[in-house]
Amino acid sequence: MSGDTDSNRMAPSSAVSPLSEATRASHKSLVDAIRTHDHRYYGLDDPLITDREYDELYRDLGALEENFPELQTPDSPTQRVGQALRSDLKKVSHVVPMISLDNTYNREQLGDFIRRVEQGLPEGSKIEYSVEPKLDGGSVEIVYRGGSLVEASTRGDGLEGEEISANIRTIRALPLSLPTLLPVTVRAEVVIYRRDLVAINEEREALGEARFANPRNAASGSLRMLDPRVVAKRRLRALVWQVVEGESFAPSHSGALERARELGLPTHGLHSVASDLEGMMQAIFRIEQQRKDYPFEIDGAVIKVDSFRHQQILGATSKFPRWAIAYKFGAERAVTRLLEILVQVGRTGALTPVAVLEPVELAGTTVSRASLHNQEIIDNLDVRIGDSVTIEKAGEIIPQVVSVESQARTGSERRFSMPSVCPVCSTGTVRIEGEVAVRCPNPRCPAVVKASIVYFSRRFAMDVDHLGESLVEQLVETGLVEDVSDLYILTPGVVGGLLRMGEKSSLNVVEAIKTSKARAFDRLLTGLGIELLGQVAARQLAQELGSLDTLLSLSPDELKARASSINGFGPKMVQSLASYVFDPTQRALLTRLQFAGVSCAMPEDAPATTGPLTGLSFCVTGVLSRKREEIHADIKNAGGSVKDRVTQGTTYLVAGEKVGKAKLDAAKKHGAKLLTEAELDALLGRAE
Repeated sequence: MSGDTDSNRMAPSSAVSPLSEATRASHKSLVDAIRTHDHRYYGLDDPLITDREYDELYRDLGALEENFPELQTPDSPTQRVGQALRSDLKKVSHVVPMISLDNTYNREQLGDFIRRVEQGLPEGSKIEYSVEPKLDGGSVEIVYRGGSLVEASTRGDGLEGEEISANIRTIRALPLSLPTLLPVTVRAEVVIYRRDLVAINEEREALGEARFANPRNAASGSLRMLDPRVVAKRRLRALVWQVVEGESFAPSHSGALERARELGLPTHGLHSVASDLEGMMQAIFRIEQQRKDYPFEIDGAVIKVDSFRHQQILGATSKFPRWAIAYKFGAERAVTRLLEILVQVGRTGALTPVAVLEPVELAGTTVSRASLHNQEIIDNLDVRIGDSVTIEKAGEIIPQVVSVESQARTGSERRFSMPSVCPVCSTGTVRIEGEVAVRCPNPRCPAVVKASIVYFSRRFAMDVDHLGESLVEQLVETGLVEDVSDLYILTPGVVGGLLRMGEKSSLNVVEAIKTSKARAFDRLLTGLGIELLGQVAARQLAQELGSLDTLLSLSPDELKARASSINGFGPKMVQSLASYVFDPTQRALLTRLQFAGVSCAMPEDAPATTGPLTGLSFCVTGVLSRKREEIHADIKNAGGSVKDRVTQGTTYLVAGEKVGKAKLDAAKKHGAKLLTEAELDALLGRAE
């Protein structure tokens, strides 16, 4: 159902007749009909009319409101898509903090959660638990006051989020008004149905735009867009999973969800109530078995103490509610055929083999490629072209080959070896002794340049908006950009000459590049991608030196001495840093960035956090269930320190899946204790 507010309205009549009761009644009838059809189509997935019939209703309403502007109210269906492009997203405070959920991965850990709940409630309490799917999208808070939607915000840091009311209003299943004057604040997950993502990606491909990798990324990214008109085309849906002021609705969480549904708020409707561990496990099993049948993505189940009174008694730690926990599912797997192995070249010149697969559905997306990491992994798995292979999404994000169905071989399968020349620039490849990676040593290799610019612009580095991969590819292939310093001499006129780059788009790109000049020094160091210098080490170095000016003023011996004084900087890291800074090509790049006024200083750091992990140091490695920078932040917020590698004094190595042998050997050598991600979560929880 389109309901396009720009093109579908009828032209206003030349003469406007007085507003009559019949006109008011006609307007109300149209509004009620459109709201009903929005609910049937987006909320119940059961439309009663065709898209064309819906558009006719919408055009009639638009024409009526143009003739009689006084009929148009903020909650009219015609007002879902605003016309103004926003320049930024302001911060707003949440009604109640949106704190994270603790995780559990098995029956025993869930039993521990139940025992903690029982110990925290008065003896003899009758405890019931709501069990529901853990939706995988973008979490938002939506506030209704006086019956009207007045504000919506992203989760943000849990205390504050970004105000996205205009974008949320584009979600047609979400009512702009409620039949109650009670204050209503709900938490919801903004998702994109799998089938809708297929249609969106087909449209993007037709326009020459990159496909979205999965529904979660598409939904989360859409929430923060500045133009609601673009957001309106993303087929977003919101599913309410919590009523913050639920006590005014019902005595329980499950009852509040039912009441929210009666008020017209969309919910997943998949919660059930259990009273013991066995009942919970049965409900979790049902959810896991049915997850492929859901139209949206989930990544586990959520268990909540159902009674609001019990929730209030249990309270929360500074990080987790004591009355709720997430039960995470294992990664989904699928079997398919490996058709070919391609080789990609990354920003460091490393050649990465990529499996080209027969398309297969996995965790809500069609997977046609998967990582094979390096030749050593290929040899260990004995992967051959033509094999039937099992793939999984590590952390529900990155597809990778995990095993081979060797018994299914026919004898036609072919072995693979890494090429002796770069597949992009034909430079002879090299392999440094002691390393697994095969590399292209040519710093001007187009693939290296493109990947370096994309990495430089990422959110955790210089955070350059609007600089997508397709634009970077054009900039490099046309010779406009040979390294990241060339970004800062681009003009709107030059960028505007590229394919699909209009005047406004060009201005946005150049302005975003200009804005990135003000990023802190550690963001620049991260974006440069210096070997062995990750985000943590980059921040340590930036705090030690203070500015790019200081870095360029030091002699090789002075730089090595300053870097060696930093905790965790060993000889290899120090040498890598010095080699980069005093390489003639890289030093010229740094000088050009300095001349352009990029990142001249490091702001004074906030006072160090003290907490239960104070004095402990962590290295985090492997494939994890969430972004590594989020885990780093949790550790730092609890007073711990984070290192990029295991050295003398590292207390713990937090190991996810696919951990390299070198990290494990280093942990053994330096006496660092191994922790799983679940054990780290438990350590944080116990500490609090």
